[in-house]
Amino acid sequence: MDYARKHKAKYKNANPFPSISLENFFNPEFLTEVLEEFPDLSKGNNIVYNDPLQKKLAGNGEELFGPRTKQLMHFLNSEPFLNFVNEITGIEETLFGDPYFSGAGLHETKRGGLLKVHADFNKHPINGLDRRVNLIVYLNKDWKDEYGGHFELWDEEMNGCVDKFAPNFNSIAMFSTTSVSYHGLPNPLTCPEHMSRKSLALYFYSNGRPETEAVAFKDGHNSIFVKRKNSSEDSVAWDRYDESRRKKPILRRIYNKIVARLL
Repeated sequence: MDYARKHKAKYKNANPFPSISLENFFNPEFLTEVLEEFPDLSKGNNIVYNDPLQKKLAGNGEELFGPRTKQLMHFLNSEPFLNFVNEITGIEETLFGDPYFSGAGLHETKRGGLLKVHADFNKHPINGLDRRVNLIVYLNKDWKDEYGGHFELWDEEMNGCVDKFAPNFNSIAMFSTTSVSYHGLPNPLTCPEHMSRKSLALYFYSNGRPETEAVAFKDGHNSIFVKRKNSSEDSVAWDRYDESRRKKPILRRIYNKIVARLL
């Protein structure tokens, strides 16, 4: 817990919203075993996001967790680690993990993949708890800056990227989630074809949240994508996204809305 207290002020005072990146967080030998279990999410019954605003892959819950991955993810959902998250974030409400890994778990982005800047969904789709904190564990060895894939944090007015974290092996990113905690990896990855950006994601929840936190809709909302100011690339992406939605049959649009709420 001393480690959490040591970094508490850095987390709280971070711009543009409470957040932190920490390196060499886990035992590297153990995390290497987790990496060696990581499957190719382009194969099998996985979740594929493929539209102009997001091109990425995600696993379905624990289905593809190997033994070491399961051990790690269960620990990160356990009481000792939840107490650590409470301490470092300064959140007063009791935090809960998510054994269903709704929208979390295994994440992979391949060459050309991206995730436009957005704020996350704010309610758990099963129990309705308030989403408060994201934790991302990066598994990318030999990752070069020129590949892109940095986790970008944007200001509320979308004037620019205020901070960014490289997705290097054995580093973590943690941040508080509100309706204006805008983040993403908005530019296509340029890593070699044989590589991909791999991570583990966990979301932590509480029963209620401070009224001072910005929440767009009291009853909850899905991911809120936002355009970067003066970005011609984003303008083109939004035009393509709107056009793709207009072309979808009505039943398909209804289906996508249902799936989005579950994620």
